Amino acid sequence: MNVEITSLLDIEVYTQDGIFVGKVDDVVLDPEKGAVSGLALGDVNKDLFDQKGKGIVIPYRWVTAVGDIIVIRHLTRNAKAERKSS
Repeated sequence: MNVEITSLLDIEVYTQDGIFVGKVDDVVLDPEKGAVSGLALGDVNKDLFDQKGKGIVIPYRWVTAVGDIIVIRHLTRNAKAERKSS
């Protein structure tokens, strides 16, 4: 999936089920591969994450679609509970 890095900034991120995850604040690059390796999200959904810092970073491999919004996979509504139990 080829996109300009700056076009990813400020886009809202949702799961495949339509649950809001956060908003892209920054992009994490892998200099060895010359590719995006992650998305730094701010304004994250506190129902999904026990956020203690300013945001989270999700792997770019989770991204399934980029357009007016970004759609990701691999998140469940119980991500917060699953994290506590592990």
